[in-house]
Amino acid sequence: MSIALTRASSAHFGLRWLWITPLVLVTALIAGTAIGETPIPVDTIVKVLANQLIGTDYPVDRIDAGIIWNYRLSRAVVAACCGTSLALAGVVLQALLRNPLADPYLMGISAGASTGAVAVAVAGLGAGALSLSLGAFVGALLAFGIVVMLAHAANSGVGGGRGVQAAGAIILAGIAGSQLFNALTAFIITKSASAEQARGIMFWLMGNLSGVRWADVTLAVPAALFGLLVCLWHRRSLDAFTFGADSAASMGIAVRPVRGMLIIAMALVTAVMVSIVGAIGFVGLVIPHAVRFIVGSRHTRLVPATALAGAVFLIGSDILSRVLISGQVLPIGVITSLIGAPAFALILVRGKRS
Repeated sequence: MSIALTRASSAHFGLRWLWITPLVLVTALIAGTAIGETPIPVDTIVKVLANQLIGTDYPVDRIDAGIIWNYRLSRAVVAACCGTSLALAGVVLQALLRNPLADPYLMGISAGASTGAVAVAVAGLGAGALSLSLGAFVGALLAFGIVVMLAHAANSGVGGGRGVQAAGAIILAGIAGSQLFNALTAFIITKSASAEQARGIMFWLMGNLSGVRWADVTLAVPAALFGLLVCLWHRRSLDAFTFGADSAASMGIAVRPVRGMLIIAMALVTAVMVSIVGAIGFVGLVIPHAVRFIVGSRHTRLVPATALAGAVFLIGSDILSRVLISGQVLPIGVITSLIGAPAFALILVRGKRS
């Protein structure tokens, strides 16, 4: 009886999300397109979209049409994709590693992706054979591989990987890996970039959506959808991994292949997003924790809710980056850190009290 009620509740939740998610996401995208230094009415946005998508001929100011279609809408879509991908990567890493501090930024994945992208863009690594996204992907996998090896070496020295020390080893290794690849990025920029290049890259590394166009959308949307589908497909496996690898194996899950595939998938989507907008912190760390307070820890609910919350959060952060200082656009990573750091502190305090 209880199993039937649980299934019915999950089905009801899924049906509710089918109509809530598009509504909330479309509202956020419209807000991201309308709000800025030059506010644009919603009816103007609708007319421009109708003109571009279905070939109508509504009279619209050419400047407003250019701002909407060529600048703000593509920027909002990429922000949504980036927020979704980073938040889902946080969910997956926290489940697989059973550590609430795991996220792409702390695990060195973002730092490695940044190094790979900068090595291709500035140092000419690959002699033109590597794209920016592929360079970021290679850097992300390399960084995470180093982090895993460091953690394994640390675990081998603390009683075979058990205890409090072993539980925190992966995070300490991630911090070390992040610092290593951040230093490599700075070295490449210092050695190979001109003063103007260095300025632009440093701004990009803090998270920058200013240069995003529709070509980036065609890369970001498939990557975000891929990450979401992978997480939804393995939602029950993620539930099992939260109780440990032994529990997952006892439930018939092929632990190593599933874990490896999930990590590679999250490294891929993180690398794609970093190659487009740079490294953005706190999204994968804060959003999953905040969503767990609302929908619980079951990944059937947690995955879609986190994907939506991550998208809305980064669109909102992008809006703030454009309006907080008049006439100036802040790096979006500054906004996510200003919001994410105190939010995470609040989550930690509340979690300890409960």
